Amino acid sequence: MSNIKQALQQRILVLDGAMGTMLQRYKFTEEDYRGERFKDYPSSLKGNNDLLSITQPQAIKDTHAKYFEAGADIVETNTFSGTSIAMADYNMQDLVYELNFQSAKIAKEVADEFTKKEPHKPRFVAGSMGPTNRTASMSPDVNDPGFRAVTFDELRVAYKQQAEALVDGGVDLLLVETVFDTLNAKAALFAIEQVKEEKNIDISIMLSGTITDASGRTLSGQTAEAFLISVSHIPLLSVGFNCALGANLLQPHLEAIANKTDFAISAHPNAGLPNAFGEYDESPEQMGEQIEEYLKKNLINIIGGCCGTTPEHIKVIAKIAAKYKPRKVLEEIV
Repeated sequence: MSNIKQALQQRILVLDGAMGTMLQRYKFTEEDYRGERFKDYPSSLKGNNDLLSITQPQAIKDTHAKYFEAGADIVETNTFSGTSIAMADYNMQDLVYELNFQSAKIAKEVADEFTKKEPHKPRFVAGSMGPTNRTASMSPDVNDPGFRAVTFDELRVAYKQQAEALVDGGVDLLLVETVFDTLNAKAALFAIEQVKEEKNIDISIMLSGTITDASGRTLSGQTAEAFLISVSHIPLLSVGFNCALGANLLQPHLEAIANKTDFAISAHPNAGLPNAFGEYDESPEQMGEQIEEYLKKNLINIIGGCCGTTPEHIKVIAKIAAKYKPRKVLEEIV
């Protein structure tokens, strides 16, 4: 089987689009989220998308298949909130291993089906590791700037549990994404290094930060270049940005790092900025046009979509990406 490092040398790889956007189309009710197994669960479960890997696995499977059909090389597991820290909102910390394992297993089954059908285009699964809803660098209390709602070690333990389950479930690589606090990301990266050592494996890692607004900085205050420098001690497959900004607003930040690293560069921007209703209006064609600018400037190796993007967006992006060569990456690094 071809591995992702070889595939990166050959072409620009296409990542999938938004899982949440697709799941919203199902209009799942509280009962749908609960399924039979959690029908008497004491907490409200609506909105816990990761749980759908257990209660509505077909919807997750179909979503992965739609993205692969649209031309994606890599899909992300349905595990963006799959840590004990994030799952505490639903009192489901005990389910973390199962949620991640099942999500990985579902995605891998679909990927294997597509690879079998098209052996010349192997499909990959990235274990999605979101930022959690806590920040290790900043205080949530304006009156107590020294206070922290979470410690580095609590994050490390939570991420380690998630990474172990994703690896056991069969993912090809791990994607630490939507990083708004680099200290959180470092806890995740440290945890992954521990898992690699304990399991004696070498699994590729993608790391994707998020620039939160027009200031061009992450929430914890780093510029794109500072973010890159502060994570470059880890042997990453790729570094890049996702979410927050539309494709055109993200471009300067990709330009800031593209010629300063030998890692592959990834981007999965939103379909523009949200409108007054929190919806994303950018059409696949509009988004594709902006992303083509990245390719003309030779900025990226991996491209996909975040909030508001659908298989329709990915189809257009994949067609455009196929016309361009990937940004050169030093083979010994990758």
